[in-house]
Amino acid sequence: MELAYLPSPSQGVWHVGPVPIRAYALCIIAGIVVAVWLTQRRWAARGGNREDVFDIALWAVPFGIVGGRLYHVITDPELYFTRGEQPIRALYIWDGGLGIWGAVALGAVGAWIGCRRKNIRLSAFADALAPGLILAQAIGRWGNYFNQELYGDPTKLPWGLEIHKAMPDGTVVHGVFQPTFLYESLWDAAACVALLLIDRRFRLHSARLFALYAAIYTAGRGWIEALRSDHANHFLGLRLNDWTSLVVFLAAIAFFLATRKRPVPEHGLRLRAPSEPDPEPQQATAAAPSS
Repeated sequence: MELAYLPSPSQGVWHVGPVPIRAYALCIIAGIVVAVWLTQRRWAARGGNREDVFDIALWAVPFGIVGGRLYHVITDPELYFTRGEQPIRALYIWDGGLGIWGAVALGAVGAWIGCRRKNIRLSAFADALAPGLILAQAIGRWGNYFNQELYGDPTKLPWGLEIHKAMPDGTVVHGVFQPTFLYESLWDAAACVALLLIDRRFRLHSARLFALYAAIYTAGRGWIEALRSDHANHFLGLRLNDWTSLVVFLAAIAFFLATRKRPVPEHGLRLRAPSEPDPEPQQATAAAPSS
């Protein structure tokens, strides 16, 4: 018998009339709001316009949500497209299943579009975004807590997570498991603090802080992934997300080292220097003919 554990939430959905309010969605939204707020502060401190961040987020966030869902569905198609499953559930993002790799990849495409429209260097925006992005991940992970998903093996540790779920046949699954969502949330929050301190000390540029974000996050995700017991496809004995973490980690470190001598961009936050105003129209020098 466990002496202590983290209790599971009593519910993850509340109804306001016919409208369901899902804790998973609230956690994702809260993470986005905090990321925009922190990025606005950092962007303004660099000399940028705070409103630019919101305008870019209008592109990056929808792209990121679509990318996150696509990555999840593509890497775990058997959850939706095998016999007995319901393909329509691939659209049910409120049930969980947003892959961070797809979210960052396609979210970067949306951010690139937004940056191009604002004459902003994507690399400069990425450096301003990095701490807020990983803080958003720390907050968003609590959606897995309310969904009672992505936990690890059974444990007797005092911080184990109680899972108490009613099954379709009426039985109840009850146990205490490794709270991997909590480990990742704490890792991400610590990484946010580390990135802020590193940036304050070294003022990194040219996406080098974003590369550090990728390296730090994947280093933590690697060992946390090894603790998880949820469904995952494996390749050469490792979970697919472990391989993705390894590839991203190596790429991030290689980029960080390769750009260590890169000079500060000529136009700062901008892709190019702002256009000079058009000159005043030349005044006609010839006199108008007299009537």
